[in-house]
Amino acid sequence: MPSAQTEVMDLTGKLLIAMPGMGDPRFERAVIYVCAYSDEAAMGLIVNRTAEDLTFSDLLKQLDIGSGIDLAPSRARSPIYVGGPVEHGRGFVLHSTDYRSEGATLEVSPNFGMTATVDILEDMARGTGPRDAILALGYSGWGPGQLEGEITRNGWLTCDATPEIVFGTGDADKWGQALKSLGVDPRLLSGEAGHA
Repeated sequence: MPSAQTEVMDLTGKLLIAMPGMGDPRFERAVIYVCAYSDEAAMGLIVNRTAEDLTFSDLLKQLDIGSGIDLAPSRARSPIYVGGPVEHGRGFVLHSTDYRSEGATLEVSPNFGMTATVDILEDMARGTGPRDAILALGYSGWGPGQLEGEITRNGWLTCDATPEIVFGTGDADKWGQALKSLGVDPRLLSGEAGHA
């Protein structure tokens, strides 16, 4: 009898879409870009939830970065995102691939890179950083088998990540747009389990 091949899941560069009723209020209607995925762990950034009352210029002041730099007006009021519940003191920039910091940028996919060093913040302050970027504090992380289990229990749907959804859609609309990319009407989803 031939053995069935197990399909290996690779979620790197995909979006996780939180399903209603997943049971974790920290991820309600969250859209997460998966930056790294392996058998040992998964790491991603929530791309549709901003920190209240914290902007890029505020963060630069807190980190004592940019003194003497004329802050690019387009970045000054940029929001800071809440990347997830793990390590709120760490910053990550998910960005377009027109920017690269040698030895520091992780090329996640052909359309997305991630950099977590101070030089990208300085470049963004000067206006020489990436064309498109989301600066997040903290991240979302899963241990071995944890994310797969949540997906199996219908906690998440997955879809391809596009720059249009991640960078070109308003935060309030990203969840719905990600679902629509799968042909799912968000209005038809319920947090209640049904029984036939």
